[in-house]
Amino acid sequence: MRKKLKDVCMFYSGTGFPIQYQGQTKGEYPFYKVGDIANNAIAGKIYLELCNNYISSDVAKMIKGCILPKDTVVFAKIGEALKLNRRAITSCDCLIDNNAMGIAPKLDSLRIQYFYFCMKNLKMQTLAESTTVPSVRKTVLEKYEIEVPSLVEQEEIEKKLTLTQKIIEKRRQELSYLDEIIKARFVEMFGNPVTNEKGWKQRQLGEITTKIGSGATPKGGKEAYQEEGITLIRSMNVHNGLFEYKELAHISEEQAEKLDNVTIEENDVLLNITGASVARSCVVPSKILPARVNQHVCIIRCNQCIVPEFLNKLLIDDNYQRLLWSIAEAGATREAITKQQVESLQIIMPPIELQEQFADFVHQVDKSKVAVQKALDETQILFDSLMQKYFG
Repeated sequence: MRKKLKDVCMFYSGTGFPIQYQGQTKGEYPFYKVGDIANNAIAGKIYLELCNNYISSDVAKMIKGCILPKDTVVFAKIGEALKLNRRAITSCDCLIDNNAMGIAPKLDSLRIQYFYFCMKNLKMQTLAESTTVPSVRKTVLEKYEIEVPSLVEQEEIEKKLTLTQKIIEKRRQELSYLDEIIKARFVEMFGNPVTNEKGWKQRQLGEITTKIGSGATPKGGKEAYQEEGITLIRSMNVHNGLFEYKELAHISEEQAEKLDNVTIEENDVLLNITGASVARSCVVPSKILPARVNQHVCIIRCNQCIVPEFLNKLLIDDNYQRLLWSIAEAGATREAITKQQVESLQIIMPPIELQEQFADFVHQVDKSKVAVQKALDETQILFDSLMQKYFG
């Protein structure tokens, strides 16, 4: 049976946070900002992330808006956060900011965990109004209908989805652990690449590379992209130690010819040099070649005295990331690293044999990561198919 949300749920609005309580760690009520909303299952239950802001009951009464009860599904209702489609179940009575909204079942015939998955299936941006700052109104959500089967059916559905989501989280944790193993091995072998406490020889990056340079966006921007053709790598594709294939763009041969000066070669290291993703770096995967880069991504092509995999892991080392961010944040208007600054970066130079030994270790760990990623992708497909089956 399908029912409108207004008939089976209570709605709770967010409110402005009293700035004088920012960072207060004690109080009766946690105050969650929209950025605190988590997206993944933790031990079979979905909660808000740890809170950094608390207020007293007296202050809570003075603030306009309702206190949300435990077991309320909360989510972003305005802005770019809508696209993230994040949901969470409150683990206690709390307050949320005015960029978020809460909905809780008011009938015993609707289980909270089942309702969470109902809401997770709802793409909020499809209900949003305004093209400049998208937002979802309560009056629109009230009319949205959900399927309300028997309690027995709800329990069976939530068990399957919760178990699948727990497996997804476990796979993600495995990938994170493997990344930590590589980081730890780098530090063990080479130390801090910024302070260079092991006393390695150092050279400027421009001296140990055959090419450093970024590209451009083809005329016409996104409208000029194609489903197939020459790969155009953008900053959204470059993550630390990982190439993201999602939303990978392609351009025509004619457009690619105009970017021949930024043709990608096998084993090129990519570095984001502008915007919020500045300093992210990975080695280009050979299977996307031929390829070009846009103006937000820098090509770094190593010569024979430095191993690409070693250079990439150096650039994404936590200490070196802080260095790159300090350079980027010194920009006049937005985060940016210039070509000259990239060329001037000081790089430690351990013996090539040690670099190759480390690269071999990374390749072995990467084999394990490929297997885990495959299992993660398959489980995610299963989860998506179950969501489609029950709520699509």
